[in-house]
Amino acid sequence: MMETLSRPPIGHLQERAHGDGHDYVKGSPHIRHHRIRERVISGVHNLVGKVIERNGQCRVLEVGAGHGTFTDHLVAAGAKVEVTEMSAPSAAVLRHRFRNNPHVTVIHDPEGREIFRPEPLDAVVCISVLHHIPDYLGAVEHLIQRISPGGVFFSIQDPLWYPRRSGLSMKLDHGAYLLWRLGQGELRRGLATRVRRLRGRYDETNEADMSEYHVVRQGVDEVALQRLLATEFHDVELQRYWSTQSGVLQALGERFAPATTFGLFARNRC
Repeated sequence: MMETLSRPPIGHLQERAHGDGHDYVKGSPHIRHHRIRERVISGVHNLVGKVIERNGQCRVLEVGAGHGTFTDHLVAAGAKVEVTEMSAPSAAVLRHRFRNNPHVTVIHDPEGREIFRPEPLDAVVCISVLHHIPDYLGAVEHLIQRISPGGVFFSIQDPLWYPRRSGLSMKLDHGAYLLWRLGQGELRRGLATRVRRLRGRYDETNEADMSEYHVVRQGVDEVALQRLLATEFHDVELQRYWSTQSGVLQALGERFAPATTFGLFARNRC
């Protein structure tokens, strides 16, 4: 059972994890690796194109945009984008990056409440975000209500629900993570984190545990999300795939390893 301590607000933990000088690329397979990055970019362009074709415009909320790696692609595809970030330093980077772009609005959202404003949207995009949200099902349910008829919901790069995964999948995933940490010269940190997780003891004041909230909740239940989206959208596609930080292990895993990660593409809201 998880030991509970008095933890700082999730926004504070996110800011500690993604503070000044944070390198989003280093530990982000969807940014580092070509095949996963192209999966995300293809999804982004697909969704914007479909919505513009149907609605004549595409107003997008991108939740947790980091430093805007995929915001550029949303804008290039023709969307008007509102981006949110819990981390003040990351929000500052976003404001500077898009300071001359009238199609991008940046909102610092330390409490995670701004995403629930009532203004209608044509699309919601969550790239490597849902596993940071404790009540991700509740958050998605609220976000859906902002999406106009014909709109879309797109999430990607979240860890599959652990109880549904095989023992082989979990072992390969953990081993790949530790090998990557070794290559980064951070094996001790990786082992310490892994030991806490194996023992079910999490430090709720430590951003290494709590900013990656899925370790407390055993991943993200992709089937529950799919069912939730299916009640509101005409077409819901679930994609499962292998993802890890190491480039070499990513290439091998794409060919031989079981899936660890998933994306959801819900089209044409009822």
